[in-house]
Amino acid sequence: MVEGRKRIIIEKVQPEIDYGVFPIKRVVGEKVIVEADIYTDGHDSVSARLRYKGSKKHRWNEVPMRFIGNDRWRGEFSVEEVGIYYYTVQGWVDHFRTWQRDLKKKFDSGQDVTGDFLIGTAIIESTAEKTSHKNDRKRLLTFAGLFKSGTDTEALVAAVFDTDLGDLIDRYDDRRFSSAYGKELKVVVDRPKALFSSWYELFPRSCNAQDTKHGTFRDCEALLPEIAEMGFDVLYFPPIHPIGETMRKGKNNTLVVGSDEVGSPWAIGSSKGGHKAVHPDLGTIEDFQRFITKAKEYGIEMAMDLALQCSPDHPYVKEHPEWFRWRPDGTVQYAENPPKKYEDIIPLNFETEQWQALWNEMKSIVIFWIEKGIRIFRVDNPHAKPFAFWQWLIQEVKTEYPDIIFLSEAFTRPKVMYRLAKLGFTQSYTYFTWRNTKWELMQYIQELSTTDVKEYFRPNFWPNTPDILPEHLQFGGRNAFMMRLVLAATLSSNYGIYGPAFENIVNEAVSGKEEYLNSEKYEIKMWDRNREGNLKDFIARVNRIRKENPALQKTYNIACYEVDNENLLCFGKVSDDLANIVLVVVNLDPFHKHSGWVKIPIQDFGIDPTQPYLVHDLLGDEKYIWQGDRNYVEINPYASPAYIFRIRKRMKKEVDFDYFV
Repeated sequence: MVEGRKRIIIEKVQPEIDYGVFPIKRVVGEKVIVEADIYTDGHDSVSARLRYKGSKKHRWNEVPMRFIGNDRWRGEFSVEEVGIYYYTVQGWVDHFRTWQRDLKKKFDSGQDVTGDFLIGTAIIESTAEKTSHKNDRKRLLTFAGLFKSGTDTEALVAAVFDTDLGDLIDRYDDRRFSSAYGKELKVVVDRPKALFSSWYELFPRSCNAQDTKHGTFRDCEALLPEIAEMGFDVLYFPPIHPIGETMRKGKNNTLVVGSDEVGSPWAIGSSKGGHKAVHPDLGTIEDFQRFITKAKEYGIEMAMDLALQCSPDHPYVKEHPEWFRWRPDGTVQYAENPPKKYEDIIPLNFETEQWQALWNEMKSIVIFWIEKGIRIFRVDNPHAKPFAFWQWLIQEVKTEYPDIIFLSEAFTRPKVMYRLAKLGFTQSYTYFTWRNTKWELMQYIQELSTTDVKEYFRPNFWPNTPDILPEHLQFGGRNAFMMRLVLAATLSSNYGIYGPAFENIVNEAVSGKEEYLNSEKYEIKMWDRNREGNLKDFIARVNRIRKENPALQKTYNIACYEVDNENLLCFGKVSDDLANIVLVVVNLDPFHKHSGWVKIPIQDFGIDPTQPYLVHDLLGDEKYIWQGDRNYVEINPYASPAYIFRIRKRMKKEVDFDYFV
């Protein structure tokens, strides 16, 4: 039977993803800010609590929610450990607060409130009866006795609002007829690197600096100091497994191959092993583990490519033919995305009758490498596998290893990308690579940072990948590379580059396509890592700025600001405590100088509009004194394509000088 004395309605709880089907995401130390519509019939006052707990905790923690207008309430809590948190909302009719409010209104209008003191006394005495704490009971009864005395009405009204009384009532509030939101919503809490990371992609077989001989993990160790010096904390290798021979791709993706062709690393598997083996020319698994350890000494974490596909020579093909699609002519179906063909790759058939065995084997691959020291996986083409599989796999893995990070490499339709993020992928590649104009960038940033997408989709911005050489990098020259780096590294707190090609400003493309000419996907490259004009110093400076400014270590604190030139993009990021304010102005035209007036909300930053303030360009190390909310900027892309300003407020000392902080 319905409890008719429960009168509270709780609706429109946010954040809540797809009616609570999927969790929101946070990292350790972040806040979860929850809002809800909470109301009742009549004019009684309402009180509400936000309740939360970790998955390993049995007792709920509570924080009060505050009224923000139009029956909307807000509360917040911080997540302190990796794993799962739960949260929900509880509300009740607050007869004590109703009494306080109504008594004050009557008193202010000159009405007799003698009887109202007796109503409050009954509420306080009832509360005292519920507590076993002698001192609290005594204090409550003291207030009750005071209101019974009825001597000095004005003093008694003041006592009604005594904070000590309010705290005591809250401690033992009457929730017999409270209402709870019907769901326990979930938060997945990741380690801080899920929110802030700088990725560098490198083909290990190209690590030999002397000739085109196949590089090894030992060769790659020599590059660790340089990568660390540039400021990267995640090093990502494409697949390191044996590569198939059948239909092996030659240089520039040709099917005509010579005996010395190394093939594509994504054509995984040969007689030398599959997904749990390493290419023998790279070294051994022990060599790889040694490399992981060496990288950690430089503050770099290894990310491994998880490409769940096979070459025709993969051991799975003979051992488990039922895991693949076979044509009527008896040949296996290779991978296609018409008009593209991937003759050296055959996809797994996730609709096989033996799908459970297939799923378990895929999980065993992930666990195998986790046990070897990997905690980050870049997942190749996850949109080509079933959603249900990823939801199961990620949940299975993170139940045992909650610190694992999965990056989704899915350049596909928006709803598919967002679904993968909801299912559990920690970070995601994005459309940033193809967002070039001011309008495109502003619209995309707004979508990622101001809609409910921000609760579950963590963007990782890449200006290039081995698969993608965008047109603006093909034709924009050095200035475009620098401009896109600044955008990626400051718009998003997670970003990455396909390293050697980016730092050396490689822009030769296959005619009419966004693909690298002489792509490293199909051949070993001998990179001149000290090539004149390379971007290593510029990259290092940008990464250092990111590490020294907490405001740049989040994505969703971004705000776009007005600037009266369509070629200039202006945006800012501010730390929660306003101690770190960063303003970025980027010239989106790599060929011409542009200028304009930027308008920023200085009062939101705590800056007095009548006082000057310091803006320090962290890229060029120049300093300017600004005043007011409108100021002039001019950017010559041949000098630097952007400003990254640290705004420092002017503080008035009690002595006779000023200073900036």
